[in-house]
Amino acid sequence: MNRLNKVMNNLAKLPKGWQPFVRSKLIGRIIPFAGTAGCRVETLTNHECVVVLKNRKKVGNHIGTVHAAAMALVAESATGFVTAMNVPDSRVVVIRSMELTYLKRTKGDLTATATLSDDDIQRIVTEEKGDIAVPVKMTDEEGNETVTANMIWAWVPKIGRASCRERV
Repeated sequence: MNRLNKVMNNLAKLPKGWQPFVRSKLIGRIIPFAGTAGCRVETLTNHECVVVLKNRKKVGNHIGTVHAAAMALVAESATGFVTAMNVPDSRVVVIRSMELTYLKRTKGDLTATATLSDDDIQRIVTEEKGDIAVPVKMTDEEGNETVTANMIWAWVPKIGRASCRERV
């Protein structure tokens, strides 16, 4: 269990109605861009992360829908958070690649649901470094899948500042 996992598990002590708000605020402090955009982290466990982005003016585009870059942020956030819940503290998680295909106009709010299987989690925990494709389903408020995304996350051992300087 890593530090992020411990913090998120401690939120279970709060009333259920407060948990998404507090979880989102904490994540927004860790990843400021997600906080600025207003990503709401509805669920965050070792196996699943659900992030909702309300269709508001600050994340909108010229046709009144969620901006394509904001859609990428939601997909990246959901897949990154669920991956980070499993990466040991001795490693760092980074996005390796992202590919999004916009299928049709999104109506209203956007929800991204990212999942990991037990086998995926086992790989992340036991392999010193590696990468993984994290599945994410993106739907609008009518339940239509409006975007498909392929997100590849990598994890590598942390390198201390002294080690970085010694390598240069």
